[in-house]
Amino acid sequence: MDQVVVGCLSKTLEISLSELAGRLGVPLRGNGAARVSRIAPLTSADEMSLSFLGDARLRRALESTRAGCVVLTESDADVATVPVLLSENPYLTFARAAWILYPPRPVAGGVHGSAVVAASARIDPSAWIGPTCVVEADAVVGPRVFVGPGCIIGEGVEIGEDTRLVARVTLCPGTRIGKRGLLHPGSVIGREGFGFARDEDRWIRMPQVGRAILGDDVEIGANTTVDRGAIADTIISDGVKLDNHIQIGHNVQIGENTAMAANTGISGSTRIGRNCTISGAVGMAGHLEIGDGVHFTGMAMVTRSVLEPGSYSSGIPAMPSADWRRNVARFKHLDELARRIRELEARIDTMNEAKGREAT
Repeated sequence: MDQVVVGCLSKTLEISLSELAGRLGVPLRGNGAARVSRIAPLTSADEMSLSFLGDARLRRALESTRAGCVVLTESDADVATVPVLLSENPYLTFARAAWILYPPRPVAGGVHGSAVVAASARIDPSAWIGPTCVVEADAVVGPRVFVGPGCIIGEGVEIGEDTRLVARVTLCPGTRIGKRGLLHPGSVIGREGFGFARDEDRWIRMPQVGRAILGDDVEIGANTTVDRGAIADTIISDGVKLDNHIQIGHNVQIGENTAMAANTGISGSTRIGRNCTISGAVGMAGHLEIGDGVHFTGMAMVTRSVLEPGSYSSGIPAMPSADWRRNVARFKHLDELARRIRELEARIDTMNEAKGREAT
């Protein structure tokens, strides 16, 4: 069956400010009959635009904005010359408003004529299988799932309801995806991990017999890979958000609502707790334990387990090249300097002891 399937977002919805405030559950100051139909930055917004102020340093832009309405805190409301929606968390309220103004289009069920679907695959009638997709034996595709063009769904894969595979997503055999997932183009879930045993001067591949399991409300960025487990499963828990170009090694476990930015790599069998944030280009060694509420800043190199909540950093910030070259030269002498400091401390201790004896 050929079926035209709609994209991620529908046409914008025009709505009155009074209705928008009611749906968001926030106070409105200004003309409730005024209407908005799109979102825009403060500096380029017009009378039909909804904008927000999340940084007090941008208050000058608020003074001159032509936006139809601005989401902001009570403390910033006195500067506004346009209607405002008051919120303790303007960015969160703005995000919710954006979903109201740009509602996702419903999935139209069906299978494109160019898709290849195994006879034993079970596809809910409300799901869509797009052009040139492949759905292998015993795969299960739940209600209202959207499988965009070029996706490959391997043998025995299970996809929960309302999940969206945007395009060219590969789900390797045995992978499980929960409800309301969002997988961006080029992501690969459940490939065989990097597992080898040494045989003198050769490498022997270790069969990877675990699975990759994603919970509900998980988002996977473009070209991000999640390896299947070697023996146990790789588990990405509910609410986890992974950015683009991330590598998750085999047997890794990531706790609920942890977010990870681009170009990060997590080595095998590391366990990461709940509500962590991992900034861009972080590298983690394998077999580590990371506790709940741990936050790593960009380019941190994590080589030991971290169990206490808090913020952790490493790496060296950029500096003028001449300074960097001088510092690199000094690095070579750190061991010698440390040894000389210890010798000087020992001499000082000896001198102090001698003075003490003379005083008595």
